[in-house]
Amino acid sequence: MINPKSLRADSEAQAARLPALLARADHLAGAVLLGEHGRRRAGMGDDFWQYRPAQVGDSRRSIDHRRSAMGDTEFVREREWQIAQSVMLWVDQGASMRFTSDPTLPQKADRARLLGLALAILLNKGGERVGLTGTDLPPRSGRAQILRLADLFCNDDPTDYAPPEHRAMIPHARAVFISDFMGDISAVQMALTKAADRGVRGILCHVLDPTEEAFPFAGRTIFESVGGTISHETLKANDLRDRYLERLSERKAELQALCALTGWRYGLHHTDSSAQSGLLWLYGALDARAGVAA
Repeated sequence: MINPKSLRADSEAQAARLPALLARADHLAGAVLLGEHGRRRAGMGDDFWQYRPAQVGDSRRSIDHRRSAMGDTEFVREREWQIAQSVMLWVDQGASMRFTSDPTLPQKADRARLLGLALAILLNKGGERVGLTGTDLPPRSGRAQILRLADLFCNDDPTDYAPPEHRAMIPHARAVFISDFMGDISAVQMALTKAADRGVRGILCHVLDPTEEAFPFAGRTIFESVGGTISHETLKANDLRDRYLERLSERKAELQALCALTGWRYGLHHTDSSAQSGLLWLYGALDARAGVAA
């Protein structure tokens, strides 16, 4: 039976996190001055795009006579095609994301939430629809949608490793998955395969604490999962270093290969790096070709 006092305390703690996350995300997004995202191309719209020389098949009505009068070549005035794009986010809320090796560093979950919400704010300002993968929050635009995202990002998942949500993928939309990807790789494979089947392309943002890259342990050490379900004690932690680093390298390679196969883009972000650098890369990578970023 649920204890009402405990439930109220948890609810109040949850509510207290929301304004702080929203304020930090607004501040981070405000520091990134970028133009409209994902919509700069010729087509139907109101804004001027570019002049180009007239070609066979262009109607006479599309000729810009003022620009053409400046020389011997006829020019067509093209307008920018404007169409709202749907971007779906999955931010890992699993217990493994609540790890930090140093009190001066943010938890992986905190950095992931900040990047996800700041990216949503930027995309919303650019006229895009943003939501979550799955059925909890379909993509929409507007400030109210940002508030809903912030609220849902504050929910922790009790499981050690949360699998990516792949339901309700909108055909030909974009997606962003932010996680440490320490769990079962088959869950990531299933999510990206299903996304690719629906024409969805996106980004895997791999968030790691610097200690997870360095493995600076020696002697007697007890390793425990954040959720408390896994515990391993060793007297010679340094003997595990090479095997651990090999496994981590294999996981990165698996994720990169999976992205290459499905047309996604892989990026690695460390919690001791600036959040602004991570946001800039995420924002730019949504329009970039598939590849790898370090």
